[in-house]
Amino acid sequence: MKATEIFVNLPVKNLDRAVEFFTKLGFTFNPQFTDEKATCMIIGENIYAMLLVEPFFETFLKGKKTIADAATTTEVLNAISLESREAVDKIVEDAVAAGGSEFTEAQDHGWMYSRNFQDLDGHVWEFLYADMAVLGDTNAAEASKA
Repeated sequence: MKATEIFVNLPVKNLDRAVEFFTKLGFTFNPQFTDEKATCMIIGENIYAMLLVEPFFETFLKGKKTIADAATTTEVLNAISLESREAVDKIVEDAVAAGGSEFTEAQDHGWMYSRNFQDLDGHVWEFLYADMAVLGDTNAAEASKA
């Protein structure tokens, strides 16, 4: 199986507020998949988040489940790779300035650096930069100690 695109569906309380927040972070939206109930946020090539107002999101659940309150419960961590540590820092700083909150402290593993934030609805977004060349060097150094 090889997927060609990913659409992550997330419930939001106020679509206009969510769009305003993510626009401040530099995200854009596909107007073809945008109306008063939903929007398609473009994250990267073939990577999208569908932000759906809660009543519309519930229609996909068909009464079998309820929407989790993302302010108190987490079912998913949205992890996204960026091109540099600086880009990771910038998006988290922009998110906090736009009304989000930093979720946990930065993690620096040498080869991988990550930070995360909660959006206005409580969804956790983790942004990371991984330097695979450093990972290769780290693995080689560990192997030579064995």
